[in-house]
Amino acid sequence: MNGKATTTRTKLERGRSALGPALELVHTGRAPTRAVLTSELGVTRATAGAVAAELEALGLIRVDSSPGSAAGSQGRPSHRLSVLETGPVVLAAQVHADGFRAALVGLGGRIVATSPGCVAVMADPAQVLGEVVEAGAGLLRESGLRCVGAGLAVPSAVAEPEGTALNPLHIAWPAGSPVRDIFAACVREAGITGPAFTGNDVNLTALAEHRHGAGRGAQHLLCVATGHRGVGGALVLDGRLHSGSSGLALEVGHLTVNPEGRPCHCGGRGCLDVETDPLAFLTTARREPGPEESLLKQAGNLLRTEYDDPAVRHAAEALIDRLGLGLAGLVNILNPDRIILGGLHRDLLEADPERLRAVVADRSLWGRSGSVPILPCTLAHNSLVGAAELAWQPVLDDPLAALA
Repeated sequence: MNGKATTTRTKLERGRSALGPALELVHTGRAPTRAVLTSELGVTRATAGAVAAELEALGLIRVDSSPGSAAGSQGRPSHRLSVLETGPVVLAAQVHADGFRAALVGLGGRIVATSPGCVAVMADPAQVLGEVVEAGAGLLRESGLRCVGAGLAVPSAVAEPEGTALNPLHIAWPAGSPVRDIFAACVREAGITGPAFTGNDVNLTALAEHRHGAGRGAQHLLCVATGHRGVGGALVLDGRLHSGSSGLALEVGHLTVNPEGRPCHCGGRGCLDVETDPLAFLTTARREPGPEESLLKQAGNLLRTEYDDPAVRHAAEALIDRLGLGLAGLVNILNPDRIILGGLHRDLLEADPERLRAVVADRSLWGRSGSVPILPCTLAHNSLVGAAELAWQPVLDDPLAALA
């Protein structure tokens, strides 16, 4: 082989190896133009142009070769890059204590369609997952879009590599249910192509927020959230979800924040899981939960509409103080550069941000030396978006192989 052919082949291989990193940059909004893509990849303009063209040919992104110039700008504007709105999607599914929902999610974390959802979860995981996958399959039939994978978020630690739900306490599934295998089988039976993945819902919230929401740009991101029941935590380190040696890291719901508090499912007492979730808020505010809406919605509505009621304000302050104690302990151990809060915790932060930040700063060494930003999660359906991120990852790793 002559030198010119060798050089051409080397450039081609280099360009193809850059497809995944380039797609991830566009997917996360970090490369809105070809000029930025060139800089981020550290390649020539010609290579960046070839990479963008190949991603466009794969039906993943759109390259606008004639964008308008900004007022006062000089020179020819760079080609703009964006995800293709009519491109492939993944099926995302979420199961929680008050029901389940399916969605189609495109690149960029864009929710294309969602099912109405269900307000009851049966004790048989195979039945539930079969129904949620069928709801997703219906969305795919209606959309006519290509599906390249599926992801599932569940309110339980998911052990690796088995893919079993170790403690689905709030949905009455048997401990150790093989949720990944069941979900994958349901996906295949529905005729949906691509690999299937399963993860803990708060882990996936953190992943989605880090790529597309309030956690974007953080190097050491701590996420704590209470959804429909219970409390979960997650950590993203250097852009990667930290799941520990077997997928069980950051089970923060069982930190003790009130030694004389409520009995917890884990056998302890006064854990975050039972002291700062929606049921704890409603109980502390002396409100009887009703059957017509989820506990999360009832707690959020009460906090937003009746905060002037002394009982509601007292309940909010009590939960904020307990949450702050838990966060302070995590800050001392993990030293994150940002904390994001989801579910009812997000609402508590927005109700009295200074109180929560003061508790964390007062009780943590790092908080005293320099405050840790505490922000609300910003994405709607962030667990669904996170489940989609699991399914998109093989495409981000190697677009050519994943779409072959």
